[in-house]
Amino acid sequence: MTLKLFFFCFAPSFTSSSILSLLLFFLLVHIGFYGQTIDAKKPPVPALIVFGDSIVDPGNNNKLGTLVKCNFPPYGKDFTQHIPTGRFCNGKIPSDLLAASLGIKELVPAYLDPNLTPEDLLTGVSFASGGTGYDNLTARIVSVLSLSDQLELFKEYIGKLKSIAGEERAAIIVSESLYVSILGTDDIANTYFGTPFRRPQYDVSSYTDLVANSASDFYEELYNLGARKIGVVGLPPVGCVPSQRTLAGGITRDCVEHYNQVARLVNSKISNKLEMLSTKFSDPKILYIDIYTTLDDIIRRPFNYGFEVSNRGCCGTGNIEVSILCNPATPPCPDVSKYVFWDSYHPTEKAYKALIGPVIRDYLPRLV
Repeated sequence: MTLKLFFFCFAPSFTSSSILSLLLFFLLVHIGFYGQTIDAKKPPVPALIVFGDSIVDPGNNNKLGTLVKCNFPPYGKDFTQHIPTGRFCNGKIPSDLLAASLGIKELVPAYLDPNLTPEDLLTGVSFASGGTGYDNLTARIVSVLSLSDQLELFKEYIGKLKSIAGEERAAIIVSESLYVSILGTDDIANTYFGTPFRRPQYDVSSYTDLVANSASDFYEELYNLGARKIGVVGLPPVGCVPSQRTLAGGITRDCVEHYNQVARLVNSKISNKLEMLSTKFSDPKILYIDIYTTLDDIIRRPFNYGFEVSNRGCCGTGNIEVSILCNPATPPCPDVSKYVFWDSYHPTEKAYKALIGPVIRDYLPRLV
């Protein structure tokens, strides 16, 4: 019997108060039926916790004695209220976009931000530091947070979680959160090819082994600290980044294919290490996430993605400007939407959106 027919048959014998009671009854039944749908819209993980380099550093380097900073214009040109927060971008960065897609929050804050609230901690933070890498020397060269430093801060973070939420809830947040890491580019572009410190000691094969072994040690330690859902983003086509084209791509600023080969080798070795860790531990989800393929395609065929310029950045000449070289004296291009890269090293928010789409579609369901 439908609700309409129910009232047609029985309404004449009802008082106004009994009709009101009946309506309330059906309202409560309706809420009961659809309560599960409401609950299903809750984020699939309680928090997003991020490790890595400048791609996902939302401002930790602001608090460090390093030149690798960007808390000044024109960085943040297209961010909320045009504020330069320390994100190496014109707007939002991948961790922000991922957190929003999960329904957790709009922005993932820096752990070293002095204005963090308890809610910020409960829903996730970023420990990333621009300029760092899997090789601890990479961080030391530019005085930023190494992966070891980031792990120590994560341990401190767990202690803060316990004081805010209690031991039991803190343990649930740690084990059920999504962990994402993005780093490795600076190991190749800066430490190995950009300085004289590693090449006298390591050939490409042995250095990529060092990077992969360091990555494996880091993710095993992260697992030991309670992480169970870990997404590891691989290296991009390092040799096609504008600054590397300028420094090593010759007069025509071509992609440096040798750098790209090394990036692919690192990716392969890290992917193999992650498979070994997955075999070693029975309960984690440790997943290698390939962005090399998508970004390489965006760079080589920008028009297919709505871009026009992919060999230089929007800031200044776009050939070399990054960090302190991208500043108010080096104004940005008139239309950033045409550019894959914001500065000579980091993509624009629009490019990040093009990159994060396949990650959300192809990898996120396997992690959460």
